[in-house]
Amino acid sequence: MKATWNGAVIAQSDDTVVVEGNHYFPESSLKREYVSFSNHKTTCAWKGQASYYSLLVNGEMNIDAVWYYPEPKPEAEMVRGRVAFWKGVKVEP
Repeated sequence: MKATWNGAVIAQSDDTVVVEGNHYFPESSLKREYVSFSNHKTTCAWKGQASYYSLLVNGEMNIDAVWYYPEPKPEAEMVRGRVAFWKGVKVEP
């Protein structure tokens, strides 16, 4: 699977986990040169607290476009160490 935004490959991996229709990529597949810090957080009832990254590609910012669960609840352990995308990031084979 490949995640792209604004003409750049953000992450690519053959090892994704699909949860609620979202592909979770290994965090190691994330191209760090496009990632910037975000202090945004949300809470999922069954996965726990999500943290976010923003993307900066070709001078354009996509705020909070990447999310991950640093300490997922036990029933969501499969997403530990993984990232998922939204806000216009295309995920396709």
